[in-house]
Amino acid sequence: MKKIVGCVKRAVEEFNMIEDGDVVGVGVSGGKDSSALLYALRLYQNFSKAKFQIKALTLTLGFEGFDISPITKFCNELGIEHVVVPTQIGKVIFEERKEKNPCSLCARMRRGRLHNLCKELGVTKLALGHHADDAIQTLFLSMFYEGRLNTFEPVTYLDRKDLIMIRPLMYAYEKDIISSVDRHNIPVVESPCPANKKTQREYAKELINDIEKDIPNVKANILRAMENKDQMYLWFKK
Repeated sequence: MKKIVGCVKRAVEEFNMIEDGDVVGVGVSGGKDSSALLYALRLYQNFSKAKFQIKALTLTLGFEGFDISPITKFCNELGIEHVVVPTQIGKVIFEERKEKNPCSLCARMRRGRLHNLCKELGVTKLALGHHADDAIQTLFLSMFYEGRLNTFEPVTYLDRKDLIMIRPLMYAYEKDIISSVDRHNIPVVESPCPANKKTQREYAKELINDIEKDIPNVKANILRAMENKDQMYLWFKK
């Protein structure tokens, strides 16, 4: 876990993600990334210069068989309040609307409910479990399907909600997260979503992993390219 905490420390301090008095709400889905983020932030809290609180925030989406109790037990062990809010987002998307491309709408609906929950609870920063691989995949998806260069930012200010969204795992790679979760027995609840592992993102993930077999440092190079604004040579029409 030391490697993941180091990545969190670097991201938080380089981008000034957390300040004194912050109440950090961690969006915990039950998946490995958000659970690892919760644990890493709790460890980072022990030596952080900034004094802050942590709340774990979980939305249930109305799917059958989604047991969040292992996450609640984990939060109790860490001394973190776990707020669970039942929703019917999954049923709306898959049963009522029967969306052919459900992920985008689901993400918007979940974010909207999370943002409102943060305001209700006095949360000042919403921390999400997106990591380096997610950032790279988002860049590829943006180029492939939208014709633009775009990925998520480490820190985003949501002016409509007066809320700051942060991604402390942005320097952590998925393989290291998986290793840490296994080594420290961090609980993971399998997603019951019908679209799980059947998305365009999964295609981008497999493609990049295939490229990595031939170019072992490709992910690190892509991350550096995303930060290297001074050497960005693109076509700008006059």
